[in-house]
Amino acid sequence: MQSVFLKILQGYQTFRDKYVHGDKSIMQYLYHYGQQPQIMVVACCDSRVDPALILQCDPGDLFVVRNVANIVPPFEKDEAHHGTSAALEFGVRFLDIKHLILLGHSQCGGIKALLNTQDTHGNDFISNWVSLIKPQHEHMHNADDCARAALTQSYQNCLTFPWLQEKVIEQKLMIHLWFFDIESGQIFTYSEANNKYQPLDSSDSSGFMPV
Repeated sequence: MQSVFLKILQGYQTFRDKYVHGDKSIMQYLYHYGQQPQIMVVACCDSRVDPALILQCDPGDLFVVRNVANIVPPFEKDEAHHGTSAALEFGVRFLDIKHLILLGHSQCGGIKALLNTQDTHGNDFISNWVSLIKPQHEHMHNADDCARAALTQSYQNCLTFPWLQEKVIEQKLMIHLWFFDIESGQIFTYSEANNKYQPLDSSDSSGFMPV
């Protein structure tokens, strides 16, 4: 237990050495000029799927919101508490992001909870949250297939936010559907033209969802 905690303390020191100390400190720049990310990621809480680590980003590169099963809920303007929706609004309306990545992944525990409701009986929040995803087929039992289908539903939910849909229509915002395979460490991106997920090509930035 102690060695695990020591690891993160050493990591903190490495972070300070790399990003804080020196004349060209990234953190000093971000402090004085604020954050100006061009990319937002909706990712899962899964400890194996860290967008900044997978994409090797520096502080300030990504605006990230993480929740169970990387779900984007539909637009609901009421008195309830909408954490993911608030993050979307901040990213799209106030930070003026240009790319929105919906990042799903293999072996998603939230999706498994959706498909195996008996395993989460009695929980306070999980079942209700993942019920936002409706499996395309009632006999869909493969969690990874369901996770990819969930990305499509989250994309459709994105377009229920009027200020987000407006930017997509005006081509001021691009939405990308990405699926991260944990075993291979590879990202697959949805191709509208081919109607399937295919390996992400670092030289090709065209894979996005039109409205």
